[in-house]
Amino acid sequence: MNRRLIECVPNISEGRDRARIDAIAAVVETVEGVRLLDVDPGKATNRTVITFVGEPEPVIEAAFRLIKKAQELIDMRQHKGEHPRFGATDVCPLIPISGISMEETAEYAKRLAARVGSELSIPVYQYEFAASEEKRRNLANNRSGEYEGLAKKLKDPAWKPDHGPAEFTGSVAKSGATAIGARNFLVAYNVNLNTTSTRRANAIAFDIREAGRKVKQPDGQEVQVPGRLKAVKGIGWYIEEYGIAQLSLNLTDITVTPVHIAFDEACKAAEARGIRVTGSELVGLIPKQSLLDAADFFLTRQQRSLGISEREKIKIAVKSLGLDDLGPFDPQKKVIEYMLEDASSERLVRMDLKQFSEETAAESPAPGGGSVAAYVGALGVSLGTMVANLSAHKRGWDDRWEEYSKWAVIGENLRNDLLFLVDEDTRAYDRIIACYSMPKGSEEEKAARKAAINDATKGAIMTPLRTMQVCVESMALMKAMAEKGLEASVSDAGVGALCARTGAIGGYLNVRINCAGLDDEAFKADVIKQADQLKGKAEALEAEVMALTLAKV
Repeated sequence: MNRRLIECVPNISEGRDRARIDAIAAVVETVEGVRLLDVDPGKATNRTVITFVGEPEPVIEAAFRLIKKAQELIDMRQHKGEHPRFGATDVCPLIPISGISMEETAEYAKRLAARVGSELSIPVYQYEFAASEEKRRNLANNRSGEYEGLAKKLKDPAWKPDHGPAEFTGSVAKSGATAIGARNFLVAYNVNLNTTSTRRANAIAFDIREAGRKVKQPDGQEVQVPGRLKAVKGIGWYIEEYGIAQLSLNLTDITVTPVHIAFDEACKAAEARGIRVTGSELVGLIPKQSLLDAADFFLTRQQRSLGISEREKIKIAVKSLGLDDLGPFDPQKKVIEYMLEDASSERLVRMDLKQFSEETAAESPAPGGGSVAAYVGALGVSLGTMVANLSAHKRGWDDRWEEYSKWAVIGENLRNDLLFLVDEDTRAYDRIIACYSMPKGSEEEKAARKAAINDATKGAIMTPLRTMQVCVESMALMKAMAEKGLEASVSDAGVGALCARTGAIGGYLNVRINCAGLDDEAFKADVIKQADQLKGKAEALEAEVMALTLAKV
């Protein structure tokens, strides 16, 4: 299940005093659920880039605390540096990573901006996707005049801040202003070349970057000719450490130009100049979806099924982009979502088969039948997905690979849903047990405890009901594979259907037994009705798949 994650990358106007930098960055980790990923100070710029990630509410709380701490510790009246700036926290962008749209992220940026303006009395300008008007979308426009021109800017009605004071008071003189916005994820990406020539690397960079190059016309005038890719900045340089030239690219909007497109165009431009791309290098972190999209791009080009596991897709992306060309590439340290993973949330599915069976057999009621039902269902849909993938790769069926790939993608998604439910069933049980430890002295406490137990029990009912739904849904895959999949694997489709039926019936038994402890009769009647219908569908579909299977074996 996709977590709602946003990244925040505040730039503070301090890059030399490490104690002060650390004190400001440290407040991020005072907010539960936020992960501080990087603190990158620059002495020449006298500026530090701080990166942290989490779910939206904790992130904007951490951002507010950071801006407040920077206001306390940084005096802009004393600040000098090479980089444009106009405030202690000069800029604070929010970036959608997963499970959240840009529009939603912009709303969080606006909330943060309003709070900073009202509670900290800092002039705030909203930019990019959070901008209040078109001219404020560009960060440079908001920051024009920098800190030294802020007093004059605040007097201009056209540049009244979106929030906070519009006058250069003593506190504003100390803190300066802040730009808060929402923008797309920026990827710093280097492409490795089999040359040492910076000039040739530059030529390739100019071919593909959005700005392109200046070209002299016959009349002597220079005209800017754009490059092939939008939202890409780039130059060529020589890296002494590696003894090669690289393209140094900034992908400023990976929804416009994804990593795999930048790599592919770099390969074409290099080849046209007699040079070969040997691989590439990520500087910093990348969203998981970027690598999954890259894998799908290269798999599609090879006419291979897209319905394979996330782990395999990451491997394909790494190899296809040559991310391990200059050294080992560890996705656990380079993919944002992997850095934020909580292993305890997938305790059961991370076990090997022996451990899972031992844990199930132990003297504890969880994991129990609900988790096992979900796992059996996951095994069933895995078999159906396997038949789809084998069919997509069958010699002579090349013109049908997309048909089977679509089925395999459906199966892979259902498999992931069921694996989530393996642990969710145990978590649902744990939530019920936790409710029984609530205080029950007063009548009010007793009522609150009873209500909590009731709500947790409903959750424990809905989880196996969802297992039933997914298992029944998965049987359409097994039926399709029994009908038109690789005939040599028809028995696997049959076994998959048997597992799916077992998972559905197992879910049914857990729905029924969990309903027994519930007082809400209307809720109970509705759920049991749904469960009875799903049970009937599972049994009917299993019979259809078995008839198709037995006709071919």
